[in-house]
Amino acid sequence: MFMDHTYETCIEACLAYAAACDYCASACLKERDVHEMVRSIQLDMEWPPYAGQRHSSCAPGSEHANTICQLCADICNACAEECNKHNVDHCKRCASICISCAEECAVMTAA
Repeated sequence: MFMDHTYETCIEACLAYAAACDYCASACLKERDVHEMVRSIQLDMEWPPYAGQRHSSCAPGSEHANTICQLCADICNACAEECNKHNVDHCKRCASICISCAEECAVMTAA
């Protein structure tokens, strides 16, 4: 089956996002001041279980693709904003990957 480049890169970004959030949430739980990381952990866990499974819903021509991609972008941006508040490597890396995923999802909504 042929997938256009935009769709493929969005899938790759979503998979990277899910992996980064899983890692970040686990690492946040090990931080000394874990209570300061609660919102980050919550956002890390909010969408990733669906990020790897949403491919068929976001296929070109899918009725709800734009809505799902916009929701993913919104959650990614919220997660990036929160993770950027914490001066730890795993949060900074997660924020960067979240921003990339949000950008890819925005491209999908414009497609």
